[in-house]
Formats: sequence, C-alpha cells, structure tokens
Amino acid sequence: MDEEYDVIVLGTGLTECILSGLLSVEGKKVLHMDRNDYYGGDSASLNLTQLYRKFRPDQTPPTDLGRDRDYAVDLVPKFIIASGELTKILVHTDVTRYLEFKQIAGSYVYRDGRISKVPSTEMEAVKSPLMGLFEKRRAKKFFEFLQGWKDDDPATHQGINLDRDNMKTVYEKFGLEPGTQDFVGHAMALYLDDDYITKVARPTYDRIILYTSSMARYGKSPYIYPLYGLGELPQSFARLSAIYGGTYMLDKPISEIVTDSEGKFVGVTSGGETVKAKQVIGDPSYFGAGGDGGKVRVIEDGKVVRAICFLKHPIPGTDDSDSCQIIIPQNQVNRRNDIYIAMVSSTHNVCAKDVYVAIVSTIVETDKPELEIAPGLSLLGPIYDKFVSITPLYTPTSSGQEDNIFITQSYDATSHFETVVEDVQDVWKRVTGTDLVLKKREVEVQG
Repeated sequence: MDEEYDVIVLGTGLTECILSGLLSVEGKKVLHMDRNDYYGGDSASLNLTQLYRKFRPDQTPPTDLGRDRDYAVDLVPKFIIASGELTKILVHTDVTRYLEFKQIAGSYVYRDGRISKVPSTEMEAVKSPLMGLFEKRRAKKFFEFLQGWKDDDPATHQGINLDRDNMKTVYEKFGLEPGTQDFVGHAMALYLDDDYITKVARPTYDRIILYTSSMARYGKSPYIYPLYGLGELPQSFARLSAIYGGTYMLDKPISEIVTDSEGKFVGVTSGGETVKAKQVIGDPSYFGAGGDGGKVRVIEDGKVVRAICFLKHPIPGTDDSDSCQIIIPQNQVNRRNDIYIAMVSSTHNVCAKDVYVAIVSTIVETDKPELEIAPGLSLLGPIYDKFVSITPLYTPTSSGQEDNIFITQSYDATSHFETVVEDVQDVWKRVTGTDLVLKKREVEVQG
C-alpha cells in the first residue's frame, strides 16, 4: 500500500459513498475502506443472519421467517422524496441505472387516536376526516396562496413577506386550527418539532412545495424506495466510484489516523500498513465516536431510538398498504419530537412473502427510550419480533479545513434523505472549496 491517494474515505455509509462517487467522477484518486465485511455502515440493509448477528449474536433466525437471502432490512428507516435533492444526485450521476424504484403506497398522520391518510388529491382532501368543512375552506385558501406565490409578483403575497414573517403569522392570517398546523408542519413540511413556527416562513414554504410537487410526480405518496432495500444506494455509488477508478477495501479495521507534528492528516493505518492521502473523509465511528480509540473529533448531539419490527400483516387502518409512512406529530402524544413509522414489505424485495417490516423511530427525550416509541408500536397490531437500537447522533467538532480530516454526520431521525444530501453538499464544499452543482433529469418508477 505504498501509493498515495487524493482522498481516503472511511466507512461505506450512504453519505461517504455519494462523496467518493462524486469525487471519483471529478477525477480524484479515491481509496474507500470499511471495517465491516458489507457495504452501508450505519445505513446498510442486512439479511437475517447479519441482523441476528448484530442484535442477538447468541440466537439463530427462526425458520418460519423464510430464507435468509430474501431479507434486506434497513438499519436506518428513510424514504426518498420524489422531487428532492437525493433524486437529483441519483439522476445527475446516472446511478439510477443500477437501481429500480417503487412507490411507497401512502403517507398517514396520527390525530386524535387514529390514523388518516395524508390527502394526495383534491378529491381525497375534500373527503378527509382530518378537517371539518369550514377548516377545509380555510386550508384550501392557504394552499392556493402557497401554490400561487410568485416572488416577483406582490399581488400574490397577500401582505405576507416569507423572508420576514414567521409561520405563526401565516397560520394566523388564514385562521388555521392547531390540528391543521400540526398536519401541515409535520406531515407535509416534515418538521420533527415545532421550533419552525417562530422562524421565518420561507423554509417551510419550500418544504411544503417540495412535498406537494413530490406527491404530484407519481401520485399515492411523495416517496419512492429502491427494490432490495436502502443498502442498494451506497453500493450503487460505490460502483460509480469504481468505474471512475476508485479502489474499495472491505473488512479492513482501521487502527490509526496518522497526523504530522502540526496535527495535519497524513494517512490511515490498517493491518500494520499505512496508506497516505491528502485528505480523509469518514463517518464519526472512525474518529472517536463510541470510544473506539484515537482522538475524539466528534460530539454527541442527542440519540435516536429505532425499533425494527417484523409483522405478519399490514398495519391496521392503512387499507392493507404494502408500504407506508405514518407520522405521529409530537403534540398528539405530548412530546417534543415526532414519532415516525416506515413500513415496507416483500413487494420491495426486502423480506419474505407475507412479512412486513415496520421501523418505529424518534429522538430520545427521556431515560426510557423504548417507552417513548410505545405510541408507534401500539399502531402496528401484533408484533412477531422486534429489534431495538439506541443510536447516538454525532456531529464533527471542526470543519476539517485546518487538518484535512472531514467528518460526516450521523443519520438523523428525519424520514427522508434531504439532511443527508445537505451533509454531502457541506462536506463537498469543505473538501473541494466549491459548491456541488447538479443537472436535472427524470427518474423512472414502477407503479
């Protein structure tokens, strides 16, 4: 291992694989290493054997779950929002040729003890039990205002300045009830908490337009999902990197991040050999997160609790959907953060026939995390088996520009990949000094 690289990337999570793919396309010489013998890091999809090895090392998977190879269970439950930034990267890099996508059948929201579909058409909106008749009229005016907004046409502004007024002002102008605000802010703008209400309205406007344009793109729901699980995403970007000369090494434990006398990055030591590079990018677990030796270069910024649940039936109240998202807004269950449920099934080639995989997650607020997801678990009906994890969220302590050590962020509790792409864009700018610029094309989706 005596040659020198432009960039060494540690960990094959989605963030790292997107970056190594894009850097390889730019002509950089990239070496990508992972301590695991599989791709994906914290964003991997595991077969049954791997899943049990991770959560219950002393137990073999029960035979009635079917064949090992039929499973690809996501460790991080996220969907791809159809008109979002990840879709743009997939299309721009042509990584879509390695993937097939399927729609998520429906998006639901929990309100007053029951779940209701988030309307995907005007017809559904009129029939929706989420609002009374007069509130529907007010909401219609609110949505017409958002859809009609033109920055350069004050006649469409109705006296509102999106860059100065907060969302509270906008909601009050249209007289929207708290329940409707919950629905708009959490089920459409996809905020995890209510902090957005007192902030300027522009980001919320952008998020609602993203949601509605994603919904309009394929109907049913705003989300798409790759066949064979989310672990296909990092692997597809790894292929992209390899086509452009990137080198991959799995099953390579990293023993040291080598720096010079000034603390600048020199190389990475694995198996007694040191590989040199100008820069290193990696996930927090390679830089002291979880006390895995070496200098700690990250801080813990909260925790996420996730329960992977195997069901032998669809989730009750979802019209027997083969896949769905359910959002439980925090106000509905007296919390500060929302609870999310993401469900997929054998139609997505991620589990055996007649098995459904539902993942319930939220940001931890107490010292009893499993109790916090109870409102979500109670919506699933009988649970065949569940695997609970509590994962710290890490943030790098420095930008990396001083020492050429660039650290990505942990995968957060949001339901989609927009924050992952923000991190990619942020790290890209710190590493290259330029903004990441992408072109626009279309993605094909199966019905």
